[in-house]
Amino acid sequence: MEALELKLKQASAVLGVPPKELQNLVQFKVLRPTRRNSLYWFDRRLLLEAKVALYLKESLGSSTEVLALFTRALPDFRNEDVTKVRYLSLRSRPAKGREPIEVRIPLRELANELKEQLPAAAVYQDLPRGRKRPGWKREFTRTLEAVAKDLSGVTESQIAEAIRGFRAEKKKLPEITVAPSKKTA
Repeated sequence: MEALELKLKQASAVLGVPPKELQNLVQFKVLRPTRRNSLYWFDRRLLLEAKVALYLKESLGSSTEVLALFTRALPDFRNEDVTKVRYLSLRSRPAKGREPIEVRIPLRELANELKEQLPAAAVYQDLPRGRKRPGWKREFTRTLEAVAKDLSGVTESQIAEAIRGFRAEKKKLPEITVAPSKKTA
């Protein structure tokens, strides 16, 4: 399998998240990509760590400190090993006289999703800093004109209502379901 190194924006396109969200995971040391020439570089392993961290954040609403602990607890898998492991179980240290907390992460499913999303890195256009490419203003203007035509029948109040609805949906916390496990003695 060929070596893979992606910049932060390309990695965010592969993971399907905004670059700022991935940048926050790096900034809060949940992820620790290598840094060369003031750019962060993501390899396959780090993309999988990011996928797990985003999965945990989405499903548990975990804080960055907890996410950082989870990603550091991930074993060092090779690409072949990831497809063999269906679930990754992380257990806490048991409190005095209590059962430990266990979190199961569907590692194989996340790795397969990541494998399917990797072609997005080749399609994603990563522009260099500084000078823009020739004709970018004309292209930007054409895009805005096309969007304006699509929104010609939409009122300002409808746009404001759509934004409020989107923000309200985004603020909803994920529901956490607690179920007893079958323990055999």
